[in-house]
Parts: sequence; structure tokens; C-alpha cells
Amino acid sequence: MTIRVVVADDQELVRSGFAMILDAQPDIEVVAEAGDGAEAVEAVRRHTPDVALLDIRMPRLDGIGACREIAASGGCRTVMLTTFDSDEYVYEALHAGASGFLLKDVRRDDLVHAVRVVARGDSLLAPSVARRLVEQYTRATARPQRPDPRLDALTGRERETLLLLARGLSNAEIAAALVVSEHTVKTHVGNVLAKLGLRDRIQAVICAYETGLITAGDPPPGGAAGPGSSPASARN
Repeated sequence: MTIRVVVADDQELVRSGFAMILDAQPDIEVVAEAGDGAEAVEAVRRHTPDVALLDIRMPRLDGIGACREIAASGGCRTVMLTTFDSDEYVYEALHAGASGFLLKDVRRDDLVHAVRVVARGDSLLAPSVARRLVEQYTRATARPQRPDPRLDALTGRERETLLLLARGLSNAEIAAALVVSEHTVKTHVGNVLAKLGLRDRIQAVICAYETGLITAGDPPPGGAAGPGSSPASARN
């Protein structure tokens, strides 16, 4: 099955470079390029791709606005291109429906891998990008004084799963921490997403911070991998 992609960036050289790398893959086809967010939204409507690669900063309609419109229409998942040290709107992009993030100096193999990961319905939770971004944009949010009622829908084991997921653990690491099988973890993750009305693991991370289940700077669980050691992709 060929993965159909739209690439949107107002810098022509960057856009063309990404498009050439992706188009060279036997299982990926770049169906359109766009120079701004409005063009990206129109390209998605016209070509119905599987993945849209969106720069956050674009004229007319920025990547966040484009992401929001694309996510609302359904059927196409989005990956945001960001310069981590300078972009201030990444947390907003998470809420807009982004399925992941790539730094604009991403390596060729990581770019291709990211598109494949998102196309199969998973999310990018690279500790160097998504997890740090969530922490940065929730650092000022105090833990609620009372447990958030949204968490009442979860069983104790599902709440543990959400906590470990928010700390950036893969399914295998969660399974080891809870002493269960990866299949069981996958079931728990699916239940967490369904009960909380979440689209993917990135939204689950946001929810864990917003409900006060975890706060920026909380230590990782004993024996678990620390930041930077988790896989770049997170499997549902």
C-alpha cells in the first residue's frame, strides 16, 4: 500500500528536499506540495492523502490553523515541522490535532520513518520533541487540588498505564513495569483512549498533565528508561 503525502512549507528548498526524500521511497508518494497553510488544506481536500507534513510557520494560514482544519475533516493525519528552540505554539498544535513533530533538521531516515509511523495510525512521541514540549507548555500549570473527574472512568491499572505512557514509556517498557504482556498493555492503552475520548497517545500525554496525574519534573518510575531513551514512535 502506497502512503500518500502532502508536504507544506513556505521555504521552497526545504519543501522540495523533503518531497524528494519521501518520493524516492517505494512505498511513499508525494501527491502535492504547498507553500502555505491554505494551499495545504486545499491540497488535502483535493488529493485525500494519508499524511500531511506541515511547517508551523507559514503565511496566510499557519500550520496550526491548517492542522485544525485537516484534523476536523478526518482521514488525514498531520506531522508538524518545528524549530524546537524558537516555536512558541507547539502545545497549541497538539490540541489542534497534530499526530507528531519533527525538527526541521531531521535526518533522512527519521523523516521517512515518521511518515510511515503516522500513516499506520501511531503517534510520534520522541522524548527530545513531544515530551519536552508538553512539559514546557504545562510547567506553569499547577496540579489540581482535587482529582479530575475525567480520571474516574479509568480502572486502577488503566490509570497506571496512563501515568507510564505520559512519562514516555513504550508498550514494552510499560509491560515490564506492570509485569504484564505487551498485548495487555495495548488493551489498557486502547481502553484509556476510548474512555477519555482521546485520539492518540499524544493527546493522552496532554490529558495526564491537564488532569494533574503527572506534572513536569515528576521522576520516572523506578527501573524505567529515562528521557531520551524511549523510541521515537509510540505504538498504540
